[in-house]
Amino acid sequence: MIYATEAKLSSRAKTLGESASAAGFAELQGYCASESPLVRRVAASAIGKLAGVVSAKEAVATLMPLLGDGHPQVRQYAAKALSAFGVEAEAALLVLRDMYRNPAEKDYVKRSIKSAGVIIKEAVATRDKAVVHICSRCGVRVQPDEYARSQRFFQRIFCDACFDETATTRRNWETKVEDKKTLKTLKGTLVQSAGEKQVAEWLERNNIVYRYDGRLKIIEGFQIRPDFYLPERDVYIEYWGMDTPRYKAGMYLKQDLYMQAGKKLVSLYPADLAKLDAILGAKLEALQA
Repeated sequence: MIYATEAKLSSRAKTLGESASAAGFAELQGYCASESPLVRRVAASAIGKLAGVVSAKEAVATLMPLLGDGHPQVRQYAAKALSAFGVEAEAALLVLRDMYRNPAEKDYVKRSIKSAGVIIKEAVATRDKAVVHICSRCGVRVQPDEYARSQRFFQRIFCDACFDETATTRRNWETKVEDKKTLKTLKGTLVQSAGEKQVAEWLERNNIVYRYDGRLKIIEGFQIRPDFYLPERDVYIEYWGMDTPRYKAGMYLKQDLYMQAGKKLVSLYPADLAKLDAILGAKLEALQA
């Protein structure tokens, strides 16, 4: 598929997922059959974001075949999305178990499979054993699928009303973040700074797949937005472009989270940009040794 078409379709799928509307579900189902792994991955993720809005039964039926997809990231995001549908995804548990036991499966995919399985199992237990979960915001008792949906996206327990309020706040904040992305890379990714643009274009020239500014859970209870994540290498890249005390405090905290989680992190600084080819290339090679 032509890159421009792939980028357009994946952007469309992402928008549909963030719409909080069931109107685009049929379109997303079509994208799940795309020839592009990127489009299939984003479509799977988008369907998961529509949990509580679209038919859970239809969503699970669409996502289940993607667990057998030939691309690891598609399998990873299908598993993540299924967890948002809780009890309705119970039929996926056996498939997820077999995927987890498969020695050929990627480690980063296994982590998502394990997390999805835990959420689905707890939703089923909530239904079958009358396990009581309380909304962490308003204190009401939550239902099994409310539990699954909130755990999938916030790692906290919310009833649907509190979930929607929290999700709206997050969307507003993320819109402000997106508005700051004004610099376009060679392949069309929008980034926030000239330094990030240089790093992104180095990755693009070297045909290294990356995700920019994605929200990832790297340690229990914490989510971060790494500047770059290289899914095929399971490596994180952070470009530390500022030198203020407040910025440095955040930098040290973030670096500590990576260390606690045992993640492979490449740190880059403004002085590295002039010799990026040598520095970034060497650091990535050393992590793969």
